[in-house]
Amino acid sequence: MKVGLIGAGGWGRNLARVLAELGALGGIADIGPEAREELRQRYPGVAIHTDHRALLAAEVPAVAIATPAATHFALAREALDAGKHVFVEKPLALRREEAAELADLADRAGRILMVGHLLLYQPAVRWIGEFLCSGGVGSVWSLHQERLNLGTVRTVENALWSLGVHDVAVLLHLVGERPTAVRAVGQATLQPGVEDDVHLHLAFPDGVHAHIHASWLWPEKRRRLTVVGSKAMLVYDELLQQVTLHRRAIGPDLKPVDRGSEVVFGGAAEPLRLEMEEFLAAVREGRRPLTDGRGAVEVVGVLEEASRQLGEG
Repeated sequence: MKVGLIGAGGWGRNLARVLAELGALGGIADIGPEAREELRQRYPGVAIHTDHRALLAAEVPAVAIATPAATHFALAREALDAGKHVFVEKPLALRREEAAELADLADRAGRILMVGHLLLYQPAVRWIGEFLCSGGVGSVWSLHQERLNLGTVRTVENALWSLGVHDVAVLLHLVGERPTAVRAVGQATLQPGVEDDVHLHLAFPDGVHAHIHASWLWPEKRRRLTVVGSKAMLVYDELLQQVTLHRRAIGPDLKPVDRGSEVVFGGAAEPLRLEMEEFLAAVREGRRPLTDGRGAVEVVGVLEEASRQLGEG
């Protein structure tokens, strides 16, 4: 099966490479003349188009969209209207209403709509999900995500939209519920109206709480998920691709219990390749992918509400 690629910028080139390695690259559309020339040299047997409409008219059953976030809704809708199965880089849209429209359209058309929530394809995240379901930490009380670094500063989207989309997707996936409360606070230091540092708090029906701290104005690089449970705690260091189980808790007498720690998962795979393999398999088998459009609607909903509160703040 072949997939056409719309947009071959920084991340789109990674998609092109992986699709080519899988033997599934069926064409590329990009508006940049220099980029098109480079793509022709790199993929000599692949059709290169100046306009995405030419790619939608081509005989490829599916397309992948890797263009700026503000274009995702319109391009995905156009591709679904053209009868294509669609993979869209995150976020699916900038408004929950638009994301829901795309999910409805895909269902009516009988087409696969998948969103690039890449972190869900990290083997460590999948392992964590299974471990939590097995009761490995007891009852899950809270989850904490940190995505911090110095740069790259965006001029339009804030730190949450730029850095935290994957983390929101992971939290909703691991908890398995829609949040009942969303609270966001942020600080726009470098540019008016563009928050460089954002704290997001989510509350869920069963009493679980989750927190995300996203910032490009931070002295050190940190990508970490901490899960606090009634019997133990997990720490996933994304930079090391390592999960550590801390058999630490507070006992019934309100005193700390420490039974030691150990690394329980290590090792990495290329999540982008796993993600594209999932898209291809979902199209072939006619099934919903792990990161389908319906799940992405909830992610966009959280981000939209957080943005509303940041704007009011």
